[in-house]
Amino acid sequence: MKTAHTNKHTEEIDDGVVRDVLSLIETQKEDEETRLSQLQTDLDATSTASTNLSRIRINEIVELSVPKKKGRLVGLGRRARSVPPSAPQPYVDPEVLMDQLKDKDDRIAALEQKMADQEAGWEATGKQNEQMMEMMKRMYPNEQFP
Repeated sequence: MKTAHTNKHTEEIDDGVVRDVLSLIETQKEDEETRLSQLQTDLDATSTASTNLSRIRINEIVELSVPKKKGRLVGLGRRARSVPPSAPQPYVDPEVLMDQLKDKDDRIAALEQKMADQEAGWEATGKQNEQMMEMMKRMYPNEQFP
């Protein structure tokens, strides 16, 4: 995109919208690489893995950042489809995944507690019913109770 919109004589991008979009994309790309680098450092201090983003992730950043006009991405034109069916799954930030898993774990724990409380309530109700039946039998010994 940068090469396509750079004026060959002045070596500058003439279109202000495209210039702003490219600046935004570069900023987001750097932020993502910084986050990825920090995450790898947190996970493994001895890791030598590359912190470069994959082309697919960079394309996702571009698709999310570039404004659309008449169904086209500004500066990129029309595409057959956004992601080909054989493409790998989109990048998912591990921190986001961990947050989602923690939220689900919390919800599961809350539901399990609610079920345990309901079971305890049912047991207490059952004991009260038995006590009332015993009392009814003592009060009315000639009656038949189921």
